[in-house]
Amino acid sequence: MNYRHIYHAGNCADVLKHAVLARLIDYLKLKDKPFRVIDTHAGIGVYDLSSEEAQKTGEWQGGIGRLLGKDLPKDVAPLLAPYLDAVRALNAESNVRLYPGSPKLARMLLRKEDRLSLMELHPADYETLRGHFEGDFQTRVIHLDGWLALNAHLPPKEKRGLVLVDPPFEEPNEYQRLADGLAKAWRRFPGGVYCLWYPLKRGAPVKDFMKSLHALEIPKMLSVELSVKSERADGLAGSGLVIVNPPYTLKGELDILLPFLKEQLAQDRFASVRNVWIRGE
Repeated sequence: MNYRHIYHAGNCADVLKHAVLARLIDYLKLKDKPFRVIDTHAGIGVYDLSSEEAQKTGEWQGGIGRLLGKDLPKDVAPLLAPYLDAVRALNAESNVRLYPGSPKLARMLLRKEDRLSLMELHPADYETLRGHFEGDFQTRVIHLDGWLALNAHLPPKEKRGLVLVDPPFEEPNEYQRLADGLAKAWRRFPGGVYCLWYPLKRGAPVKDFMKSLHALEIPKMLSVELSVKSERADGLAGSGLVIVNPPYTLKGELDILLPFLKEQLAQDRFASVRNVWIRGE
């Protein structure tokens, strides 16, 4: 309960997570049928990067701060457009002050027939999130442990959907908990698209996590990672996403996007990217 995303909003991990999230939502919109986005650890929705908390770490300056205003390569620009256009829409001036968390980003990208379910356990963050979406009939905000949502809210009545699981990773068993949560969720909703976030840092049991995921025998799982510095350094080196049932175009898009993000966001010569199938093609 001590984790507050305001200290990290807009950092390199958010850039990867939100760029991919926007691609996944755009893919779901290619079909006429409505869908639901379920965000299990939603946060407060919108972050003020001029706040004392955000300024204390300044992490956003090494993330979204390095992308806005850049001349993007022609093959990269359309891949980042849904994400960057949403950030720009919140900021009338050229400088970025407000940053959309995953709830706000998802809501900005939905059509009128689509729905959004947001779970947040932290009492103060839940109240802030609820106030932000008050009166929005397309969005439901629930005061709930996000891990419980993987059972209680699946499958969605739309039968199409995207589940974002972005836990704070405060406990040492969070990687295994993430694998176990996916196993339960996939049994209830095997046709859903899942996007699971995990941190890359010194001592993280990522290899064991990948083995646990592979053992689930879920047919299509993609692992995407962006490290901006050596994992031997202190703090967060980068982050990864496990994507279940990814769009067939996504891996090829990420083969283009990830090297660009590494070039722009690298903090040392050990920056690296990874884009491989855990199971699948």
